[in-house]
Amino acid sequence: MNYQNITVAGSGVLGSQIAYQSAFKGFNVTVYDINDEALKNAQDRITKLKPLYQQDLGATQEEVDAAYARLTFNSDLAQAVANADLVIEAIPEVVSIKTEFYTNLSKVAPAKTIFATNSSTLLPSQFAEATGRPEKFLALHFANTIWKNNTAEIMKHPGTDMKVFDEVVEFARAIGMVPLPLYKEQPGYILNSLLVPFLDAAESLLVKEVADPETIDKTWMIGTGAPLGPFAILDIVGINTAYNIVEAKATATGDDNMKKLANLLKTEYIEKGKLGRATGEGFYTYPNPSFAKPDFLKG
Repeated sequence: MNYQNITVAGSGVLGSQIAYQSAFKGFNVTVYDINDEALKNAQDRITKLKPLYQQDLGATQEEVDAAYARLTFNSDLAQAVANADLVIEAIPEVVSIKTEFYTNLSKVAPAKTIFATNSSTLLPSQFAEATGRPEKFLALHFANTIWKNNTAEIMKHPGTDMKVFDEVVEFARAIGMVPLPLYKEQPGYILNSLLVPFLDAAESLLVKEVADPETIDKTWMIGTGAPLGPFAILDIVGINTAYNIVEAKATATGDDNMKKLANLLKTEYIEKGKLGRATGEGFYTYPNPSFAKPDFLKG
């Protein structure tokens, strides 16, 4: 594995984390997004990661500053990938957007460049043809708060070259992740195969008006001893991501409850700027959400 230059395409919450974690571990990282405003938001987002690395990992000021210095930001795709050994795509979970991105990426990326998708729900085989290099394409999926929740699910599709697969496993380890290899495609990988049905069940209770988010979370936390309930987890995932997943299911199945849930997430949360923990409000208000208060689990 001779990777030195990494490009992260998509500078949202997780894209920014992937970029900074890779830089923190010594790689040169270019952050790509569609315009300068998005990149300015990414710079602000990444700057806020510095104290978290100091608090959670014991990093020094010199280390977090050096990591930031290894980052560059570019809204020109060809320039952003000109020297890339690996491109990690972390753009929205929308098939048409990803397909268009890979079609454009295939035209400008060097022949050496490996492509990896961070998609949490979509399969690499859905985009392999669009990449123009299916043998150099696979999935590399991270969990949110990756410097602490340091899993990296590496999933091949039938056409992935095993040498590429093994290299990406090595890269994941090099940036401080615990590599979790998947040798067959599985919607949702391992983590989301377990997590998504759990979150679906919680959202179903909400949209059917069985109970409110706090009551649902409280039930789960008291009943299992878990530190977070499903709606606290959804705030970490981000309401935009949750909406995209629900909207895709509603379109695919025509299920009335899914349509109702998609509308609820759109009108009551997204349109009101309540996108989750990253924006300070989602199902809970941050930085002091009610579920973290000492009396939350009391009667």
